[in-house]
Parts: sequence; structure tokens; C-alpha cells
Amino acid sequence: MNTVVSRDGTRIAFDRTGHGPALILVGGAFQHRANDPRTGEIAARLSERFTVYHYDRRGRGESSDTSPYAIAREIEDIEALLSDAGGAAHLFGHSSGAVLALDAVASGLAVRRLAVYEPPLLVDDSRPPMPSDYLPRLRALIQDGAHADAVVHFLANGVGLPAEVIEQMRQSPMWGDFVAVAPTLTYDGTITDGLLAGGPLPAERWAAVKVPVLVVDGAASFAYMRSGADAVAALLPDVSRRTLPGQDHGVLADALVPVLVEFFSA
Repeated sequence: MNTVVSRDGTRIAFDRTGHGPALILVGGAFQHRANDPRTGEIAARLSERFTVYHYDRRGRGESSDTSPYAIAREIEDIEALLSDAGGAAHLFGHSSGAVLALDAVASGLAVRRLAVYEPPLLVDDSRPPMPSDYLPRLRALIQDGAHADAVVHFLANGVGLPAEVIEQMRQSPMWGDFVAVAPTLTYDGTITDGLLAGGPLPAERWAAVKVPVLVVDGAASFAYMRSGADAVAALLPDVSRRTLPGQDHGVLADALVPVLVEFFSA
């Protein structure tokens, strides 16, 4: 394990593997190295061509945390990783990590190329919009120590999963890992706040993103992921768009890695 220290003193833990151009992986909700073997496999495969930084976002795994939270602090975490990588790198973001990665590039960080997989963006009526009280309620549950209830709230009202699917998840071994990092769900909620309301995206948020961007979704994923991916791609000046057959939100390395290698090697 390696660590860097972010501007506010937060210690960010990461694995650095492989050789070649630097590539930083930005995870979504719940994801960190100890509980995310799928991203671990993606990292291992990418490390055949790149120097891969697979890190724990603040508040998760072996990274520390510092209050109060702000998106800018997470961008500074990526900045610290970029410094370790020599000052510039490629970036790949998954789910809410894709939105964070877009924000990081828009902030002016030295990112050469950016790929995103299924940023959670709702721009139509393909699912109910996120309730207006979603984030305040999530914060209240975390403050009250009701971490399991916060996970249910996220899955039901944030992701839109039906109750029977959530109940199956509660009986699975992964549930304890989800509850352990539940406080960081407010971070993902802050990152995506206003982006799941069913209306147009805020074009000005990513107006400064000028680097080449690859926007990817899975053909077997939720319909709103496809329309959201199309919508964000339409805002960007230098963009490629791909849909991976048979893939859902938990994209497999066999499907994703060749697409990323092609894009980041261009």
C-alpha cells in the first residue's frame, strides 16, 4: 500500500501497479480496494499497459477523512495522486466517481484523457426523479447513526432498486461492507445533487472540460444511464461514445479494458 497526503491532511491510500502512462481510477459509491474485486481486476488488466493508481476515496478502506466534506476536497485528493504520478495522468471514473472525475477535469487538473462509465444522470422520465429531500434525509440518517437505513435509502431512492432486490442484498455478504462505508454516501449524494431530477444537465458545470473524453454505458443497464450518457456526451467538445453489449452498471473487465486501452493509447 502507498499513501499521499491531500491538502487538508487527509491520507489517501492507493495501490500503484504496472508501467507506462499514469492512469487513476475513481470509484463510485461504496467502492474501495478491499471490497471491490471487479475494479481490482480492471486495475490488474490495465497495469499491463499503464501505471495504474487504484485508490480508496476519503472515508473508505485505508484512507482517512477530514471534516467538513466538500467536492473540492476530493478533487484535491486526485491532485495529490497526480503529483505522485509526475504531475499529469489519464483518469477513469465509474458511476458517481465519473461525475467526480468530470469535476476534477473541469477544475483544471492536469488530466490528459478522461473516460467515464455510466455517470448517474437522469435527464428524462425513464425513472422517477430523486426525491427533493433525498440528500437532507440521507445526512440525517448518518448523523443519527442509522447507517443500514442510510444504505437502504440510497439504494431505494438514489439508485431506484425495488424492495425485493434490496432485501436480497441485505442477506448477502456484501451488506456489511456497504454499511461500513455508509457515511460516505453523503459525499456521492453531494456530487450528484441536482443531476437526477429528470431535467437538462447544467452545461456550465463541465464547460471547461476540453480534453478528449470517452463516455461509456452498458447495453443491459438502466435506461436512464443510456440517456444520461448521451446527454453528457452532447455537452463535451472532444468526445467519443461507446455502449458495451451485455454489460450493466457492474461492468466486467473483459468488456471494459480493451475499450479503455484503445482510448488511452490514442
